[in-house]
Amino acid sequence: MSALFEFLLRQGDNTLVLGHRTSEWCGTAPALEEDIALANTALDLIGQTQLWLGYAAQVEDKGRSANDLAFLRDVYDFKNVLMLETPNHDFGRTIMRQFLFDAFQVHWLTALTDSKDSHISEIAIKSVKEAKYHLERSRDTVIALGDGTEKSNVIMQSALEYLWPYAREIMSDDAVDEEIASLEIAPLPSTIHESWLQIVEPTMRDACLKIPDSNFVHNGGKTGLRHTEHLGHMLATMQVLQRSYPGVTW
Repeated sequence: MSALFEFLLRQGDNTLVLGHRTSEWCGTAPALEEDIALANTALDLIGQTQLWLGYAAQVEDKGRSANDLAFLRDVYDFKNVLMLETPNHDFGRTIMRQFLFDAFQVHWLTALTDSKDSHISEIAIKSVKEAKYHLERSRDTVIALGDGTEKSNVIMQSALEYLWPYAREIMSDDAVDEEIASLEIAPLPSTIHESWLQIVEPTMRDACLKIPDSNFVHNGGKTGLRHTEHLGHMLATMQVLQRSYPGVTW
């Protein structure tokens, strides 16, 4: 597997898995406005997935399409970070997960607009506009809930404590990242960490939330070596049509 193909799978799988998780709120969100906003966020993420996995299929050059990569791979072929496959649990955790991802994604996509790979640069230019909107909304909602009622603050603090050990996997470096950086396709993810903190720390202060005092990080998702049990259940739902009726088209 080439480093570029692996890199593209990571980008596409992150947006695909988070997009599907977010779509699970369709029709069940706590308010109509949130239902519509979450559905739109999910659609943005799935649209970005089409671009990333479409390019991945082109790079692989084995006759697979973006749909094949999304719906016909098994759990350990997925390269998304673990945080994004965690269950929604409640609205607070969903919004906190979105914010922690958005705070990285805006800086990451901005950096990718300067990629030496023109396809990646073009995808980033299209996607970063949506990511900025996602960040603005998720940040405002985290603050509103954290600095809301006593109950909403407890829920958001619990969400932060649960997600914090997962959040920084996306900024860990490995051999694939190093090769991609050497080709000037993308910077090392670790270089985004300080920029991420510059968004996360003041947001948590404004939300009256305390960042956990822990450096532990769950790893394994972006390499495909380890996933939670939740991903398999999610894929069973997401892939059932394509696996039940191979080659089906609308």
